[in-house]
Amino acid sequence: MSRRKPLSGGVAAAGPAPGRQAVLSRFFQPAGSLKSTSSPTGAADQADPTSTAPLASAVPRVPASPQVQAAKTDRRKTRPAENTASVRKKARRTQEREGGGDLAVAESAGDAEPKRCLRTRIASQSLEKLKEFCCDSAVPHNRAQAEPYQGRFEVLPKCTDFEDISLQRAKNAVSSGESKSRSHQKDSESGPESAQKPSDRRARNQRSKGVYTPLELQYLAVKQQHPDTLLCVECGYKYRFFGEDAEIAARELNIYCHLDHSFMTASIPTHRLFVHVRRLVAKGYKVGVVKQTETAALKAVGDSRGSLFARKLTALYTKSTLIGEDILSERSFSLIPLGKLGDAVSVDDEAATDASAGYLLCICEDTESVPDRRRGSVSVGLVAVQPATGELLLDAFQDAASRPELETRLVRDDRIRVERMDDVYFEYSHAFQAVTEFYAKNPVDSRGSQSFSGIINLEKPVICCLAAIIRYLKEFNLEKILSKPENFKQLSSEMELMRMNGTTLRNLEILQNQTDGKTKGSLLWVLDHTKTAFGRRMLKKWVTQPLLKLSAINARLDAVSEVLRSESSVFPQLESLLQKLPDIERGLGSIYHRKCSTQEFFLIVRTLYHLKSELQVLMPVVNSQVQSDLLRVIVLEIPELLDPVEHYLKILNEQAAKVGDKTELFKDLSDFPLIKQRKDEIQEVTVKIQTHLQEIRKILKNPSAQYVTVSGQEFMIEVKNSAVSCIPPDWVKVGSTKAVSRFHSPLVVESYGLLQRLREQLVVDCGAEWLGFLESFGEHYHSLCKAVCHLATIDCIFSLAKVAKQGDYCRPTVKEERKIIIKNGRHPVIDVLLGEHDQYVPNSTHLSEDSERVMIITGPNMGGKSSYIKQVALITLMAQVGSYVPAEEATMGIVDGIYTRMGAADNICQGRSTFMEELADTAEVIRKATPWSLVILDELGRGTSTHDGVAIAYATLEYFIRDVKSLTLFVTHYPPVCELERSYPGQVGNYHMGFLVTGDEGQAGPGEEEVPDFVTFLYQITRGIAARSYGLNVAKLADVPGEILKKAAHKSKELEGLVNVKRKRLKSFAKLWMTHSVEDLREWMDEFEVGETQTSLPDEHADCSSGGAAET
Repeated sequence: MSRRKPLSGGVAAAGPAPGRQAVLSRFFQPAGSLKSTSSPTGAADQADPTSTAPLASAVPRVPASPQVQAAKTDRRKTRPAENTASVRKKARRTQEREGGGDLAVAESAGDAEPKRCLRTRIASQSLEKLKEFCCDSAVPHNRAQAEPYQGRFEVLPKCTDFEDISLQRAKNAVSSGESKSRSHQKDSESGPESAQKPSDRRARNQRSKGVYTPLELQYLAVKQQHPDTLLCVECGYKYRFFGEDAEIAARELNIYCHLDHSFMTASIPTHRLFVHVRRLVAKGYKVGVVKQTETAALKAVGDSRGSLFARKLTALYTKSTLIGEDILSERSFSLIPLGKLGDAVSVDDEAATDASAGYLLCICEDTESVPDRRRGSVSVGLVAVQPATGELLLDAFQDAASRPELETRLVRDDRIRVERMDDVYFEYSHAFQAVTEFYAKNPVDSRGSQSFSGIINLEKPVICCLAAIIRYLKEFNLEKILSKPENFKQLSSEMELMRMNGTTLRNLEILQNQTDGKTKGSLLWVLDHTKTAFGRRMLKKWVTQPLLKLSAINARLDAVSEVLRSESSVFPQLESLLQKLPDIERGLGSIYHRKCSTQEFFLIVRTLYHLKSELQVLMPVVNSQVQSDLLRVIVLEIPELLDPVEHYLKILNEQAAKVGDKTELFKDLSDFPLIKQRKDEIQEVTVKIQTHLQEIRKILKNPSAQYVTVSGQEFMIEVKNSAVSCIPPDWVKVGSTKAVSRFHSPLVVESYGLLQRLREQLVVDCGAEWLGFLESFGEHYHSLCKAVCHLATIDCIFSLAKVAKQGDYCRPTVKEERKIIIKNGRHPVIDVLLGEHDQYVPNSTHLSEDSERVMIITGPNMGGKSSYIKQVALITLMAQVGSYVPAEEATMGIVDGIYTRMGAADNICQGRSTFMEELADTAEVIRKATPWSLVILDELGRGTSTHDGVAIAYATLEYFIRDVKSLTLFVTHYPPVCELERSYPGQVGNYHMGFLVTGDEGQAGPGEEEVPDFVTFLYQITRGIAARSYGLNVAKLADVPGEILKKAAHKSKELEGLVNVKRKRLKSFAKLWMTHSVEDLREWMDEFEVGETQTSLPDEHADCSSGGAAET
């Protein structure tokens, strides 16, 4: 409906509605500044402040009575529509004859102002044009202030701070009803004038419909159920974020965010969903995907055809639950045979984290059943799940106040998402009921029933954790992974695996270096030459959990030795097979949870089938040439475990699987009767439409007429525009161009609509059958996972064999004895980092229960003490992993744990100083170490005063020598600690790192300033004690200013002299105490006087030199 053009004139220009004036004030000064304001206008505005009528009727030319006005309104209503245009044209010509119109109207209204200049008139005309394009539905300022704010302008500032949606809808309905009643009351009071204000009523109705749009209400309903989740809402061809979710997405994904209706919003394309979900999850967010659950054709014939598309939360993702189609792109499933899934999925450096390495961890602490609660001890239960790989771990243990045992078991990461549950879910009675109900629903065999009895007999904290994790995984539809109780493993098995706490893993740099936290520079970096993702994960477990059983260690060493020395062609062929494998373990997890796409399923099944075929060819060669029992057994067992995959691969249509077409996915439909029935119905309708073509040809008298398809519209009859007259009148015109027109006959319209509905129903049915197909395949999940475990073992063996080929590595001789004998051993990481040009200085070690089992190591700073003790620990660890070690010879006993106390760092968050952290680590080592352990203590006691530090170091080391009797490496700078060698001969040995001191041992001549010693490090372990630590040499290497170094050297010499004097006097008085005659006493006095004279001479000489300098 066209807007009536307002009458021009000064009076009309002077009185815009307040809502319009607010818009125009951005571009022009207020209307009062244009000298066209008249008093009648102001009076009219004051009389009706709520009016929003168009400017044409805002101020009449001549004031009229209500009766006259009503008469004019009636006449206007009865005037024919065709006369309106002629009347407007006549009025416009009249204005032109009057010479501008604006001035004439102003003069007729009694305006006494002079004629305006041309510039003023142009500005006024521009203002009038802007008024014409001004929005009529703008809310007037006065009315907005008069109306109540509650219920009408209730916009939520944050998407998480909302009320119940039903209550909000009720409020909106009440607000709408009140607005309508007020509007009706105002219309009845205004009388006939209300007929001239249609825009006012329309604006009021629009404003009172409600605060939120239907889509926003739908979003709020889902958000209320998942307030801690970032929701991606599917809206056609894009996914949208709302409110705070949009602001977070804009910040993290670097996308645009803007205000739309009641919320901020941001959007991403549907085909890039996998990228952005992975990025958000990698940053620690919980992401939910809300998808449309209705299709257009089915909705058109349903009961909800006039409402919004139904949507629901279809998937939730966190770092440990990143499983599903939404996180894998179509490019991930390369059509190249056996393309690597892991390489294709990596989007960028930010999001290319190994999601399958994430664990879902539930922790519960119980303080009631702990006897020593005063010291902060607790009983901890722990359940860890890796949904992508199916690994299930549980544990229960006693822990101290600083939680060192918990730290040992935690999988550390730079981003950890923490969620808390109500205490009610951790109550034992509630948890026990939830666990029993969950496992009662799943039928189990005899083996499973035994495992179930073991589950319900677990410790109370573990039961509480298991119940909480079941509830949490149900939210992600991943609880199926917990359905097999026999798959649970004990996280800390003291009988099978070496114990290493988190401090040891960090100090020895086993998984990451201490410089930047990267893998490079760690032991895992040296040993990792794996070809597959699942092999890399298994090697990480091997490194962090070395073996304790001698037979298992030797089995791995035998396998590595055979791969290293065998000339058989079977091992290169096996290695080439591993290079082509995608991440099968993760793919099987996705299939088991029924969250995989057709591309991923086809890739995994085809890979397993080809692997089975290749291994079957190699079986005769493996039987005859492979001597290692470990390798031969697992290689021969893999084909049998992979037998089920052939059946599922034959069912699939390869081309349909690659493009994701589930309607053509299955070759044989005998096992899918529902799909077959739906396809028969589609075929019947299609044949009916094709048969109807003969009738169409007769009607059009065109035997060559054919159906055409344009832009997805099928079964159209295309006719030239010159021949449209022959088309029956009941045909429906679908589209046209300049040359032709396209039509649907009535039968085609009906049948085509039915065909579209059947096709969409076929998609729904195929989706349901696909899930059933995955469920059937999931029955073989555990046997296939066992095959993948065997493949990972082979990959790890090949990786350790490559390490052994690096040169100067030897096979360790492992015995069940308490000894570590290493000949010319090297630090495995430093040796690789230095390369061939800078050789690492090798060192030997000899620790045994029959001889020395404790080494006290002294020496200069930067002399290589810490590297040496780390070298011994890493070689011990590598031997029990089953790897070759960097040494000429190595005879290793089995140690049950490696415990370290190294470095210096405080813990401000817990209010613990550096020295407190040092002693806490030491106390943990004292509690856990056994005679079969390897203990490493580096510079214990340095964080306090000298006397306290010496006392603590001395007492601690003596405790390990006398009581624990473990193999111990003790690094110190305290000479008194070295006296323990005399107290425990044969058990303790003093060693130091070799060095050379240039210059006259730092001696300064008369009148010369003290110069710090220059030390050359030899990095060679040598028997004996180093009397000094030469810290000033390190200060020189650190570029400390020379003036400070000279002063420090002088002070060091002075303090050293004082200590020597005290030692001589103490020795002299000890001799005096042993005298028994006068002659011995006289001899002692003579020696004492000579010693005192020699001690005072340097000081007197220095004083004389100073005095001489002063006199000069």
